[in-house]
Amino acid sequence: MKPTRRSFLRGAAAAGVGAAAGGGAARASGDPAFAELQPWMQELGDPVDAAPYGMPSEFEAHVQRKTVYWLTADPISSINFTPLHELDGIITPNGLCFERHHAGAAHVDPALHRLMINGLVDRELVFTMEDLLRFPRENHVYFLECAANSGMEWRGAQLNGCQFTHGMIHNVMYTGIPLRLLLAEAGVQTAGKWLLAEGADASGMTRSIPMEKALDDCLVAFKMNGEALRVEQGYPLRLVVPGWEGNMWVKWLRRLEVGDQPWHHREETSKYTDLLADGSARRFTWEMDAKSVITNPSPQAPLTHGPGPTVLTGLAWSGRGTIPRVDVTLDGGKNWHKARMSGPSLTKSLHRFYFEFDWNGQPLLLQSRAHDSTGYVQPTKDQLRAVRGTNSIYHNNGIQTWHVSKTGEAENVEIS
Repeated sequence: MKPTRRSFLRGAAAAGVGAAAGGGAARASGDPAFAELQPWMQELGDPVDAAPYGMPSEFEAHVQRKTVYWLTADPISSINFTPLHELDGIITPNGLCFERHHAGAAHVDPALHRLMINGLVDRELVFTMEDLLRFPRENHVYFLECAANSGMEWRGAQLNGCQFTHGMIHNVMYTGIPLRLLLAEAGVQTAGKWLLAEGADASGMTRSIPMEKALDDCLVAFKMNGEALRVEQGYPLRLVVPGWEGNMWVKWLRRLEVGDQPWHHREETSKYTDLLADGSARRFTWEMDAKSVITNPSPQAPLTHGPGPTVLTGLAWSGRGTIPRVDVTLDGGKNWHKARMSGPSLTKSLHRFYFEFDWNGQPLLLQSRAHDSTGYVQPTKDQLRAVRGTNSIYHNNGIQTWHVSKTGEAENVEIS
């Protein structure tokens, strides 16, 4: 009988099931978890109002932001990390977005919060939150990455887990007012070439921003992923500076001053500059270069299924545009394979990649290499060190390596 398309597809499906079974899928008839009635199949569940604000399943309670206590002297001025290895897709849930504070998370009453625009403007203005909500708003998905993300890895492999090496990043949809509309309302004078953003928390956080960037794609945001900003993310108002280091995304935004030159405040002199090997420092290194990391397998997400079909996945991003391509290697760079990109490709946003392969049970040396839309290719750590040395803390976008053993356990190693 001549094979039909339907019989071919049916055979392909059967072959797929067989392959999955070879990878460890159990026969339903012999699996007590399937064959026996479970408590949740016999008992009524929670009523609709059991959790007025929905929470994850109790079986996902381990999926949390985590800190490394010895990194900073005080948790008030500290950081925690997004559990990248537990996530998929490109959007970070609000409750898992990493935190970075300089004086703790401020609890600001929106009814008492104000935003001032002053300096070299035609009209000094003060807006209430109610005033701001009358301006046109836009929605954009952007990543926010701390400049110190991967900073502990400059001198070699340190922290064992992509949550800790790369977890100072999140990716959400921001709703906010284009900053250029607010500046137009105040009337920026010809001499106004710079903008100073100031936060309302006790640290008095300030950063200088070139006017070109302020008028380009910056937002004054009040929502993320559809709901109000979380307290730790700057409620009720924050600045969004797409593609640039997270320290510039001033939280609890209270003032925007227009000036004719940068202010050279603490966070752009003694901090957030890049110390080079000769003792000089790069300053105003705002853009976040193309970067990627394999999130699974990784030290916190070992291979537990044994040899057979295996899904590798990770994230890539660039502060200069999109990520059209990611390469992955299973053998420490001897052979590279083009990963499969999946999901939306948005500028200055996270991109999700996958690579499916049959693991033979032998050790792996996993790496990923991002290509961005400008043609920039993510460097090795040695290529980066040849230019920057090892004195820096910030802007480490070198290729990350995970070693996976025969048992499936993974650890942070370095192949430069």
